[in-house]
Amino acid sequence: MFNRSFLLVVVAAFFAGLGLLAADRWLGGSAAPSLPSLEAVTPYPTPRPLPAFELIGADGPVTAETLKGRWTVVFIGFVSCPDVCPTTLTDMAKAQKAWAALPEAQRPRLLFVSIDPERDTPELLSKYAHFFHPDTLAATQPDLAKLEAFTSSLSLVFRKVAIGSGYTMDHSGSMVLLDPEVRVAGVIRPQMPDGATPGAASIAHFDIDKVTRDLTSLAGAQP
Repeated sequence: MFNRSFLLVVVAAFFAGLGLLAADRWLGGSAAPSLPSLEAVTPYPTPRPLPAFELIGADGPVTAETLKGRWTVVFIGFVSCPDVCPTTLTDMAKAQKAWAALPEAQRPRLLFVSIDPERDTPELLSKYAHFFHPDTLAATQPDLAKLEAFTSSLSLVFRKVAIGSGYTMDHSGSMVLLDPEVRVAGVIRPQMPDGATPGAASIAHFDIDKVTRDLTSLAGAQP
């Protein structure tokens, strides 16, 4: 049940991304800088500024000002996620270890945003994210309307799903790329394992080697 719902959410996010591409073409925006050849990242025709936002992390607010100056990969999820979130954070930790060789001011970073503020306090979220890698930024927003506004601005979606006496969260599995000016610059979509069929109990994954090379290249360093 969870995997089928999750795939539906991924499909919805995919078409939302197509809409964003069309909007960028017709509505314009700041011109996209010349980008290197990318393997995992699908860049948007023009980067799109984000509306003002404020997330809450264990060390204080996370805003556009917090993210300025470096490439940022944004992934949404929740602490009690059984599969997709820990798999993605584990994979991304491999990329973060590779990026550690870069100067800090140049180093790409990962922002993990919880879409379950009812259970995920900033402190709990920070401990969870740092279990995978200490450099991961982790934040949420207790005001659901503000949280939805932020994820929607990234063309990411989520929903609460009742299970027995509790609930889980379905959410987009793609990661969104923000440029150093905190504009939506592209998307990184997961892929199903080779041979997997729709509806099968398989977890989509990222080609982390390609993600690592893409972000290293964007950061201006040699792979």
